[in-house]
Amino acid sequence: MATPGEVDAMRRAIGLAARGLGSTSPNPVVGAVILDARGQVVGEGWHQQAGGPHAEIHALRAAGDAARGGTAVVTLEPCNHTGRTGPCAQALIAAGVSRVVYAVGDPTPAATGGGVTLTAAGIDVESGLLAPEAARGNEIWLTAARERRPFVLWKYASTLDGRIAAADGTSRWISSAASRADVHRLRAGSDAVVVGSGTLRADDPHLAVRGVEGSFTQPLRVVVDTNAKIRPGARVLDDAAPTLIAVAEDADTEHLPGVDVARLPRTGNGVAVHALLGELYGRGVRSVLLEGGPTMAGAFLAAGAIDKVIGYLAPVLLGAGAAALGDAGITTISQALRLDVAETEHIGPDLRITAYPSRIEEN
Repeated sequence: MATPGEVDAMRRAIGLAARGLGSTSPNPVVGAVILDARGQVVGEGWHQQAGGPHAEIHALRAAGDAARGGTAVVTLEPCNHTGRTGPCAQALIAAGVSRVVYAVGDPTPAATGGGVTLTAAGIDVESGLLAPEAARGNEIWLTAARERRPFVLWKYASTLDGRIAAADGTSRWISSAASRADVHRLRAGSDAVVVGSGTLRADDPHLAVRGVEGSFTQPLRVVVDTNAKIRPGARVLDDAAPTLIAVAEDADTEHLPGVDVARLPRTGNGVAVHALLGELYGRGVRSVLLEGGPTMAGAFLAAGAIDKVIGYLAPVLLGAGAAALGDAGITTISQALRLDVAETEHIGPDLRITAYPSRIEEN
């Protein structure tokens, strides 16, 4: 059973892991803390970038000889394979630790089995410590690993009565400058930002990250433009960040020479959501920030492809205008997608609500 010191170390490791958000994809975020034989913290680390040393290696280097006979506390089961770096399970064995505590098992076929390898080497292994918290911190990578598609976060900003634009179509700005700055931080932590052709026509968005300090990679800007109506001068086609235009298989794209285009199956009035996510996954995208308007959000919701929702609610009333969510195939209250609210926070004058879909079955 984990000691109070190991519980504290795991909480610290979860916090360390979060520092890697936006720079480790397609790898997970991982944090590690090394306790010496007396239970004192002697080393810590986190996975800082894809291809670089894993969290355990950083922590072991910081601990040095003090790791021998101590405990490694890690948010994810130590890997058991050689990729761009060596197996962390073997590194822990070589360092002479006597105990390893990890939160979440590795679900990938190539890397799983670290716990078994450590146990076979005579190391005491405990799994599951603070697993829900650690899994939430690694929700992007775990979803992608288990479902073979990117994790999708739908972000929207609306008035208190659920409007994203006034009756005349104007929408700048419903949310505050503080909320808009927060959205750039969401972009910086995502592999791709997705909008639809309606948003493109209405706002001509740029979609690149601005005003965010720290290490991150500009996300792939994705425009779902079924019939390829985007104009060549659209801001999203500049060189500030990579851009992908997703179109139907039969769309005419002759006016887009040199533009990266993905041709996807047509379904109804748009392209198939899961085909789009499969295309993005194949390109290494593990997290999607869905910034599209109500039609795009409704399509993703109808496809069961929204994993998280962040809504910025401004203290504003309009009474008429476009709603935040379009047709999602929900026709009666029993089909409503209920949300579990995980966090509420004031961002400037706005209220930011973070929630996760929770399908409620009718009794």
